[in-house]
Amino acid sequence: MIARLTVALCAGLSFAPAAALAKSPEDPAVEACRTTGLLALKERSPTLKDLVFDMETLAVSKANTSVEDVPVRLVVMGEAYLERKETGGAHRFVCLIGEKGKVLLTFFTSK
Repeated sequence: MIARLTVALCAGLSFAPAAALAKSPEDPAVEACRTTGLLALKERSPTLKDLVFDMETLAVSKANTSVEDVPVRLVVMGEAYLERKETGGAHRFVCLIGEKGKVLLTFFTSK
């Protein structure tokens, strides 16, 4: 599934022109990615306190593609910092948003 997702995402985004959108911490898409990502990460690491997106690296792009039969309408990518007792280095992430602002996938790289 992940391989199909990667291929479909890359193929769909490379053929469809993507418009960069304004990015701010208050953007509903950015906040949806942050909160769902934080919940998922806390399941694996309960000591995690917060997830902070680096707004300078954030890219929010419209998409008109799908993964199998699931439409993807927005892709959010950038770097995030995981706050525990101390904040470590940045992790790259990608977040896929579907119809009606539903977060389909949030993926963070591991260190």
